Amino acid sequence: MNFMERAVLLSRKALGHTSPNPPVGALIVKDGMIVGEGWTQSPGPGGWHAEREAIVKAGKKSSGGVLYTTLEPCNHQGRTPPCTQEIIKSGIKEVHVSLLDPNPEVNGDGVDRLKLAGIKVLIGEGKEQSGEILVPYLKFVTKGMPFVTVKYAMTLDGKIATYTGDSQWISGTKSRQYVHQLRSENDVILTGIGTVLADNPRLSVRDKSIPTYDFKQPLRVVVDSKGQIPLDSAVFSEHGETLLAVTERFAPSTKSKFRGKEIDVESIPEDENGRVDLKILLARLSNLGMITVLVESGPKLLGTFFDTGLVDKVEVFIAPKIIGGENAFSAVAGKGIEYLSDVMKLENIQVVTIGEDVLIKAYSHGVLSDCYK
Repeated sequence: MNFMERAVLLSRKALGHTSPNPPVGALIVKDGMIVGEGWTQSPGPGGWHAEREAIVKAGKKSSGGVLYTTLEPCNHQGRTPPCTQEIIKSGIKEVHVSLLDPNPEVNGDGVDRLKLAGIKVLIGEGKEQSGEILVPYLKFVTKGMPFVTVKYAMTLDGKIATYTGDSQWISGTKSRQYVHQLRSENDVILTGIGTVLADNPRLSVRDKSIPTYDFKQPLRVVVDSKGQIPLDSAVFSEHGETLLAVTERFAPSTKSKFRGKEIDVESIPEDENGRVDLKILLARLSNLGMITVLVESGPKLLGTFFDTGLVDKVEVFIAPKIIGGENAFSAVAGKGIEYLSDVMKLENIQVVTIGEDVLIKAYSHGVLSDCYK
């Protein structure tokens, strides 16, 4: 493992805990040895950036050292001092940067400041690996929208439940453990009212091996156009916050229903079908500083996400099981496409074996390449 690969590995420790700040990893090398490491600290704005973490841990050994960081250091005063200032003060002589930061407050200014101070800067090392971690942030700062990952489990014949609706469990134990890690790395877990009524899910991180499970829970969002969700639904009993997204027509009655329950009800304009407009909902979540959204829902809502082109990444578990039955539930409904020439193209495909299941991870066409520019 080279030094930049180590920095990318460190950046994973920040996933799900730093928004709207980016999850960055950094380390300092002196005489061929790592003398300090860091990653973006939580909670969100105000937490130390990765570069400062590494510099503090390295102390005086920073002087004359080489810094490796997965994203361009900032050069502006926010809730923390500029990272460029800390780098220059430390005496670091060389900086390796994976990706430039397109945030208008940075956008090359950090690199320019370091060069002006006489520090050698090299750009582009490990950009593909860093890009996979940083692409949600890059989308957030360039398009003002969160990064959407769709997750579901299905059988070899593409079913997510039997014709009676029984779906527990399609995937195996190890796959379900992985899902808790995936949840912990996202800001939002989003589902629909159909899933709540059918399965009464908790939508929380409950794996005690995950360091932050007991104090950091993703925001749970239920798309419930008509405000039908029962008061005793399991999502309300978990630690953390739950937000109900309802249409403007049903917002007054839903807010009245939950008055005094400390449940947030967000009024969202309707789409052409009279349901919550998902694009507007995602924009609202972005305004709250939410960078990543994990969708765990039934076929109808999944179909709408795909039909409207809102999916950036898929994580699909395939279990070695056959359900059969023409009335059994398939994974994705919605309108679908008319011709195969219109099919959603996926790239950067990874196939992983988890227990007895196979996990396929893939990105929508162009999602990753956009961040490498």
